[in-house]
Amino acid sequence: MAQLHKKWTDGQVKELIERYLKREIERKYIQEILGIKKRRFFGLVERYREDPDGFSIQYIRRVKVRRIHRSVEENIIKELKTEKQLVENKEVPLRRYNYSYVKDLLEKEYSQKVSLPTIINRAKKGGFYLPKKSRKASHDREVLTNYAGELI
Repeated sequence: MAQLHKKWTDGQVKELIERYLKREIERKYIQEILGIKKRRFFGLVERYREDPDGFSIQYIRRVKVRRIHRSVEENIIKELKTEKQLVENKEVPLRRYNYSYVKDLLEKEYSQKVSLPTIINRAKKGGFYLPKKSRKASHDREVLTNYAGELI
């Protein structure tokens, strides 16, 4: 489906529909111009006929997309706090922490599905994140040759 509200203004689409209703332009040409299918076109025509003055193709989201429920957020923080003791314990040598464990725990214990990046972001915000340590190169030798096959 084409994103009409990003490509066209309300007035432009309104004008094309008016010209279609006056039989100045055929439907298939308007569909081609707008880049939509027959069903979408007739849906727009129907909306225009219901309210020509209030007709609009602008799209407004009613719900924010990137939001998780408060209870899920609280459970993530709760589990990260429990795991923080393990991460900060100097007797347990950890180089990395597997945040997938927290994800699996949330699914199993609370029946809440959360993406791994969300858990890692919450860990970074709350100070529960164990940063990756930079590693040295495993070798320090350099081979100098003047041409291919010189080492043989």
